[in-house]
Amino acid sequence: MADDLFASPGSTPGNYDASSIEVLEGLEPVRRRPGMYIGGTDERALHHLAAEVLDNAMDEAVAGHATRIEVTLEAGNRLTIVDNGRGIPVDPHPKFPDKSALEVILSTLHSGGKFSGKAYNTSGGLHGVGVSVVNALSMDTVIEVAREKQLYRQRFARGVTLAPLEHLGGTPNRRGTSVAFTPDTEIFGEMLFKPGRLYKLARSKAYLFAGVEIRWKCDAELITDDTPAEAVFQFPGGLADHLREQIGTRECATAEFFSGAQDFPDGQGRVEWAVAWPLWSDGSYSWYCNTIPTPDGGTHEQGLRTALTRGIRAFGELVGQKKAKDITADDVMTGSELMLSVFIRDPQFQSQTKDRLTSPEAAGLVEKAVRDHFDHFLSDHMDRGKALLGYVLERMDERLRRKAEREVKRKTATSARKLRLPGKLTDCSADDPAGTELFIVEGDSAGGSAKQARDRKTQAILPIRGKILNVASATSAKILANQEIADLIQALGCGTRKDCVPENLRYERIIIMTDADVDGAHIATLLMTFFFQEMPDLVRQGHLYLAQPPLYRLTVGAKSAYARDDAHRAEIEATLFKGKKVEVSRFKGLGEMNPGQLKETTMDPATRGMLRVRLPEEYEERAVVKDLVERLMGNNPAHRFAFIQENAARLEEEAIDA
Repeated sequence: MADDLFASPGSTPGNYDASSIEVLEGLEPVRRRPGMYIGGTDERALHHLAAEVLDNAMDEAVAGHATRIEVTLEAGNRLTIVDNGRGIPVDPHPKFPDKSALEVILSTLHSGGKFSGKAYNTSGGLHGVGVSVVNALSMDTVIEVAREKQLYRQRFARGVTLAPLEHLGGTPNRRGTSVAFTPDTEIFGEMLFKPGRLYKLARSKAYLFAGVEIRWKCDAELITDDTPAEAVFQFPGGLADHLREQIGTRECATAEFFSGAQDFPDGQGRVEWAVAWPLWSDGSYSWYCNTIPTPDGGTHEQGLRTALTRGIRAFGELVGQKKAKDITADDVMTGSELMLSVFIRDPQFQSQTKDRLTSPEAAGLVEKAVRDHFDHFLSDHMDRGKALLGYVLERMDERLRRKAEREVKRKTATSARKLRLPGKLTDCSADDPAGTELFIVEGDSAGGSAKQARDRKTQAILPIRGKILNVASATSAKILANQEIADLIQALGCGTRKDCVPENLRYERIIIMTDADVDGAHIATLLMTFFFQEMPDLVRQGHLYLAQPPLYRLTVGAKSAYARDDAHRAEIEATLFKGKKVEVSRFKGLGEMNPGQLKETTMDPATRGMLRVRLPEEYEERAVVKDLVERLMGNNPAHRFAFIQENAARLEEEAIDA
C-alpha cells in the first residue's frame, strides 16, 4: 500500500530499484491523493475547501484581530472570502529568503502560524495544510493582502506559483486577507458550490463567535431555492440565539434554555453551550471546536454528557427522588437539541477533516465548567428543576420499559402487539386494559402538555399532526398507507373492519382530545368517521369518547372557572360571577394550557367532563349510517349541499322555538 504512494508510474513489480522511488514535491501529493487531505472528491469535500478558508478568517476574529468577514460566490464557481484581520505576512521567510511568507504558506504543506501558539491562542487550522490544500486543488487562486497600509497580490494555479509577489501600492483604509479561488474541474469535475450550503456555513460561524459580523453575497442567477442573495449575520447571543431560532414556538420541558459560557482556568480556552428539551423532538446535536464542526462529537461531547447526567442525578437526590440514581446520559440527551462550542489550545482530531475531537483534556474542562452552571440552573428555580427531572424520568421509564420488552419472551398476542407500538405513542404503564385510556391529541404542543398532565399508570398519549385522512372518501389501499392511521391502528391493537376484535383493544377508553374550535371539531369528526367505518364495534360497545376542553377561563380575584363555549360562559357569568367584573381569557388551543390546567379541566377523571360517542338508535343499521356518513364526509360536495338544504328549514324552526 505504501509502495503505491511512491512508486514511479513507469515502474513495474519486476523492476523495483532506486529509479522506482518517486519523490512528490510541493503540493503534488495533494493532487495525487486529495482524499487524504479533504476526505474525497465529492460534494462534501468540495465544500470543505470553503470551510478551510473561512476557518482561517474565523481564527483571526477569535484572536481579536478581525471583526468582519465577507463570503462571496460568483458565476464560474468562484468563491472569495475576505477578512479585516492582520493580513498574511509578506516579508521574506527566514528559511526561504527568496520567497515571501505568503508564498510559503500557499505552496508548502505543513506551514503556518498556528503550531507554536504564539500567533494564535486557539485556532481551527492546526496542521498547516488548509489553505495550501485549497490552492493545490484550485485551478486559479488569487491572494490579496492589505498589511501595514500596503496592498500585495500573488497568483497561483493548481498549487504552482505563477508570478512573484506584487506590491500594488498604498491602501490606507484597508487591512486583512482576501482569498479568491475556483475549484479544479480536473479534481471535482463539473461539481459546483451550493449557495444554500455556503449560506448555512457562514451563518453558523457567526453564531459561534458573537463578536464577528459575516456578510454573505451570491450571484442571484446561481440560486435555485430560497437562499437570499445578500445577508449580514451578527448574533450577540451566540449559540443561545441559534437555538432559540431553531426551537421556534415549540414547547419545551423548561421555559428557559440551559445556556451559558465559561472560561477555562489558566487561559486554557473557553466553552459555550445551549441546551433545550422540546417535548416532541427527535433531537439534534451540534458540536464545535475552535469554530470547526465536529459532527462525530468527541471528548468535549463526553464532558457535557457527564456534567448533565451527574447534575440531574444530584438534583434528584436533593428533592428525594430515589429513581434519579438510575438516570443515564441517554435519558438526559435523547430528544434534546443542543449546541456546544469549545475553544482550546492545540486540539487533537481524529483526521484532517476534524470530524471528531480526541483531546483528552477537553472532557474534564467542559465537565467542570458546565456542571456548576447546571446545578444552579436546576436548584435556583425548583419548579424548573422538577419539570426537567420529570421529563428525564419519563425518558428513563420508556428506556427501561423497552429494555424489559426485549428481555421477556412474548407468549401472548398482547405481548406481541407491544413490539409494534408506534414510536410517538407515550404508553401507560398498566398491563391490564381495565381503567386505561388513550388520548388522541392534536399537535405536538398539546401532546407535550398532555404528557405532563397525564396519569402515567393509566393514561397514554398519541399525538397526530393536523387533519387525518378522510376515510369516507379514500380507498382501502390509501387508508392503510396513511402513517397517522397506521400508528392509530397499531396503538389500539384490535384490528380493523372484519378483523376487528374488540376484546383485543389495549385500552378501555379511547378519548379524542382536540381544540375547542372549528378546526378541532373538524379533526374530531374525521376521527369519529374513521372509527365508525373501520372499528364500528368499538363505538357500539361504548369505548369512544370526546374530551370537553374549555374555550374560556373566567377569573374574578383569586377564583377561576372554565367555560366550554359561549353559552356556558354566559351561564357562569350570570350565576357564579353575577354582577362582578370578570376577566376573560380565551384558549387558542390545548397547547396554550399549562399541564395543571389541562389535567384539571380535561384529563383528571375526578374533575373533567366527557361525551360518550354512540350511534343513534334510528341509524343503528349500518347501511343507513354508512349512507349518512358518505353524504356528509364523502368526496361528492353535492351530497353535502343537498343534506344542508334538506335540514336547514328544520334547524331554523328549532332555533325559533328555542
